[in-house]
Amino acid sequence: MWPPCCETVDISRGCHNGPVTSSTSRRVSARLAAIAPSATLAVDAKAKELKAAGRPVIGFGAGEPDFPTPQFIVDAAVEAARDPKNHRYTPAAGLPELRKAIAAKTLRDSGYEIDPMTTLVTNGGKQAVFQAFASIVDPGDEVILPAPYWTTYPEAISLAGGTTVEVFAGADQDYLVTVEQLEAARTDRTKALLFCSPSNPTGAVYSPEQTKAIGEWALEHGVWVITDEIYEHLTYDDAAFTPILRAVPDLADTCIVVNGVAKTYAMTGWRVGWMVGPMDVIKAATNFQSHLTSNVANVSQRAAIAALEGGLEEVALMRKAFDRRRTTMVDMLRQIDGIVCPTPQGAFYAYPSVEGLLGRELRGKVPTTSAELAAIILEEAEVAIVPGEAFGPSGYARLSYALGDDDLIEGVTRLQTLLAEAK
Repeated sequence: MWPPCCETVDISRGCHNGPVTSSTSRRVSARLAAIAPSATLAVDAKAKELKAAGRPVIGFGAGEPDFPTPQFIVDAAVEAARDPKNHRYTPAAGLPELRKAIAAKTLRDSGYEIDPMTTLVTNGGKQAVFQAFASIVDPGDEVILPAPYWTTYPEAISLAGGTTVEVFAGADQDYLVTVEQLEAARTDRTKALLFCSPSNPTGAVYSPEQTKAIGEWALEHGVWVITDEIYEHLTYDDAAFTPILRAVPDLADTCIVVNGVAKTYAMTGWRVGWMVGPMDVIKAATNFQSHLTSNVANVSQRAAIAALEGGLEEVALMRKAFDRRRTTMVDMLRQIDGIVCPTPQGAFYAYPSVEGLLGRELRGKVPTTSAELAAIILEEAEVAIVPGEAFGPSGYARLSYALGDDDLIEGVTRLQTLLAEAK
């Protein structure tokens, strides 16, 4: 059975034989029961489950590089593990050496200076995202969220008490929202905008001019910007990552940057992210984190220092491989009747429209949503993709090309073979 992407728990019933009549009798809080499971992790888990059962499933769901963490980073971690000073608690905000390294990296890669004291080291980028929203959003506040969006954003907004306002840009716009769309969505309750470029799930990259225009719009209207820059080093062709704070420096007092080492250095499992923002926001988030998780594992922090100080040579090699796979995947997807696939300019995802396949008979079934189509593909072709419902409207799918070349070609070839039968 395909894992539902928008499933929520029925909080009207517990694990007893009958309805729960009192809110005090709920076994799970309404706040947590309302969270949808991570569809991307669900797809990856399902693919691994089927593989364990002996089925030759190829998974395009996971958003992580297939490369090992560079050896010099691993060596730094091994050395750190031997040092007893890393066996103890350290400041909740992060090792001072890592906060300084983040500041130096920001100057090197983004072109502007920050005070290390305005950084907070988090347990991965997800914690940074959640704490960013939790730091500035109150109940009743609206957060504008360009769609398609990463599946965690609306859940983090909801947990912070905010209301998500989606602004959709489809394949005809290369998945890039306009200032006019943002302005149409703005109300007197608008508190923040989530900005992600390069984008997960679409791979879209805003140009310097587009980034500046959006930043100036936010500044003019007093809208906070939470900018997710986790894919900053993964751009292709003539696309370039543009830090919104470099484009509009005056946003500094109403902007929070979230980032981490996961995607750039193939360190998803090390769990090191960070947020950078105004001093009062960072102090509040640090206080929150001190009660929530305390400090990030010291060995991981030492590894992150090595990564940030070690140069970008191996990153360039990984990006070259991603670029090759990107070209292969897009070219092969475009050969499938019913699929429209814009060329992703960043990250490591393709986000084709599959609307042309919906309503067509396929192996005795007629899918009307991308979730139904994904279920058929998994069962009939043993290929796992993430349906568009995980990221916004139906009619789309995300395929990661962060997997080996042979598996990528085999997986898309299976899609070509199966989907050629649609009629």
